[in-house]
Amino acid sequence: MALIQPFRAVRPSRDKVGLVASRSYESYSKKEREARLRYNPYSFLHIVNPGYKFHREVSGEDRFRLVRNRYLEFREEEIFIRDETPSLYIYKQKTRKHVFCGFLGGASVDDYKNDVIKKHEETIRTREELFMEYLDTVGFNSEPVLLTYPDSAPLEKVIAEVTAAVPEYEFTTTDRITHYLWKLSNPEKIAAVRNEFSAMKSIYIADGHHRTASSVLLAERRQQINPHHTGKEPYNFFMGYFIPESSLRIYEFNRMVKGLNGLSKEDFLIRLDEYYRIEDRDTEWYKPSKKHHFTMYLDGEFYSLYLRKTAYRFGDVLSTLDPQLLYDTILKPVLGIADLRNDNRIGYGSGKNNIVDMKTQIDKGKYTVGFGMLPLTMDEIRATADAGLKMPPKSTFIEPKLRSGLTIYSLSEI
Repeated sequence: MALIQPFRAVRPSRDKVGLVASRSYESYSKKEREARLRYNPYSFLHIVNPGYKFHREVSGEDRFRLVRNRYLEFREEEIFIRDETPSLYIYKQKTRKHVFCGFLGGASVDDYKNDVIKKHEETIRTREELFMEYLDTVGFNSEPVLLTYPDSAPLEKVIAEVTAAVPEYEFTTTDRITHYLWKLSNPEKIAAVRNEFSAMKSIYIADGHHRTASSVLLAERRQQINPHHTGKEPYNFFMGYFIPESSLRIYEFNRMVKGLNGLSKEDFLIRLDEYYRIEDRDTEWYKPSKKHHFTMYLDGEFYSLYLRKTAYRFGDVLSTLDPQLLYDTILKPVLGIADLRNDNRIGYGSGKNNIVDMKTQIDKGKYTVGFGMLPLTMDEIRATADAGLKMPPKSTFIEPKLRSGLTIYSLSEI
């Protein structure tokens, strides 16, 4: 049974919300960050990059404490205001092609530990621990974990009823996405939402595996030092954006590799012939239309790779996924990429135009060869998570991408 918890969000005042909310820090180029920090004093980037105020870089515990200080300043200046009553929030993004709409609420640490919230990616312990220390010091979640649930007519009915009213927020960002937020405080409607989630056997992490794992570590730490632990404290939850499965947009990550592991171009192609039927498409842009087909770009030419089904034995769910298949047949045995997370010879390209980016980077000499594939499906993600398996890193690029600072989940009662 899945749990969604109302909470008292800390959020921007209505007149400043469009100035405060930001994309994730890493998604900005250095020039973009500098411009926003210089010309927008309300940007949430000032909180996550507190050293800007002192014209210096800060890191580690010093940075964590300064993040906390900037956050408190925003609250003292009433740029951020905390809601009086626990609520759920309905958040909608409208792009030129898609509409994403779901619930912002507290997700349960216990649901994650009990495998109600299922994961499909492996996490790195050192990253978990670092972000746990960050959360423990700053005392808030500012970017929700993207969680997905089976489509539900009762939940759609609640969303339709609430969004018929004037939103609390409505603003458009420079990427031409319009953002809407409604506050859901009605006890009967909250109960209806919670009852519907309680009937769900499982929900799934779409994006935010490390943030989730870090929140679990923090809860375990605080439980151990709290002699009056009840399970209702804020640290037992983390902020999630719950969205129906049909609303997700899933894209692929390309793989790009430096060098051919000592092989000549001709020897490399001969090695690939063991597993694939290869067609040289010259300068014709090629994108796969079927599973187990790949794009390859090498030496200014596109190739199509079609798996020889008699040459590869499928076993568990993981072995049927194209990112795993590419690893098993090319990246590891031919190119010598054993560690997909830490080998600096491999790079990844994501999003809707990643074949263009892949070709550009290879033509510039940054990489030697690149591979493209079809995106995975929600069925594949669900099957992998249900089997308790973990996909290779950078297997999915999932939208929506959420704003930081739109709603903040406080890890304390104040």
